[in-house]
Amino acid sequence: MRWRDIKKGKKSEKKIIQDTTPYASIPSKIKAFLTDMFMIMMPLAYTVTYIIMNGKDDMQNSLIARNSLWIVYGIIMILFWSIKGQTPGYKAYNLKVIDAKTKQKPSFVKSILRYIFFVISSTIVIGELVAFFRKDHKTLHDILSGTYVIELDKK
Repeated sequence: MRWRDIKKGKKSEKKIIQDTTPYASIPSKIKAFLTDMFMIMMPLAYTVTYIIMNGKDDMQNSLIARNSLWIVYGIIMILFWSIKGQTPGYKAYNLKVIDAKTKQKPSFVKSILRYIFFVISSTIVIGELVAFFRKDHKTLHDILSGTYVIELDKK
């Protein structure tokens, strides 16, 4: 609005539309991530290290074992996101991943993209720090994959 219009008392034609989407808070997303790591990744890591491999030394020296661990973890996460929209950690903290366009759970392809972008943005760290500078708390992998995390109604 121009200053002279304000001075004359003219009202603005523009309507301000507020976004009422219940974006998930950063602490909730961190707690959900840690819960997922302990509920999904730790049993996988234990199984690979002590049942499949011959202990931690063999696990640390095997690039194939470490990469396959992250691939299996990724498949599990992708399935949770595309089937339910929630991982166990997200369910524990009433969070859900949704597609930005459809406002529904993400498709299988979007879930794959989200996981790939998650690995990349977590590796460069700045991708995760983006959430601290945005009102919607989206991380880089959410922006690139066209998804975001919302808080569900607490029951």
